[in-house]
Amino acid sequence: MATPPFISVRGLKKAFGGKPILRGIDLDIRAGETMVVLGGSGEGKSVMLRHLNGLLRPDRGEVVVDGEHLNRLSEDAFGPVRLKVAMVFQGSALFDSLNVYQNVSYPIREHTKMNEREMRGRVAELLAMVELSGTERLYPAELSGGMRKRVALARAIALQPRAVLYDEPTTGLDPITTHKISALIRSLQDRLGFTSVVVTHDLKSAFMVGDRFALLDNGRVRFIGTADEARTSRDELMRQFIDAGL
Repeated sequence: MATPPFISVRGLKKAFGGKPILRGIDLDIRAGETMVVLGGSGEGKSVMLRHLNGLLRPDRGEVVVDGEHLNRLSEDAFGPVRLKVAMVFQGSALFDSLNVYQNVSYPIREHTKMNEREMRGRVAELLAMVELSGTERLYPAELSGGMRKRVALARAIALQPRAVLYDEPTTGLDPITTHKISALIRSLQDRLGFTSVVVTHDLKSAFMVGDRFALLDNGRVRFIGTADEARTSRDELMRQFIDAGL
């Protein structure tokens, strides 16, 4: 029997101010894979992503995570889901008034009973994973854009989530830093085995990290397939993305 998807989306619809954004998204994301979500500006990629851990609620349709129907949960019941499905926001969403150690240790302090010594060790381990050892005392204003992304990633994986959602993880970064962040996303996924969903405009980054690709168009999934299938697709819009981005 086939293993059920870790995240399943069926008939997902969402509108804002009467304007439809998602018009019936159907998508299955397998445990342990990296799904890249592509699409033009305004196609609802980030809106869809925010439904996968309950930051947004659908107007219609359903989202199932690890067998749990999110539509049926009260807001108070979403805490365990958001620990299981972490998110790296486009702007990193670090606390400006907290240093790197305090930012990364924040979820550990909130959700575990680790003592300070254990927490220092865990933060050091996480920062080593994202190649930022020794930066504990720096504040976000002292970090480059790429460093802020890596701190945000360290914080996202602090509680060993089953999945990580990335909203435009390389936006605003130079090509060298983009390559480093993409390589880090891939290496962490390989090392830790969690499921990843990556929303991006960057095709080179997409092909570095992605196992499968979903293309959104007019509020629906127009194409889904592997990297090779995406590269050789005859779908006109996918071909435009490939030709423009590589």
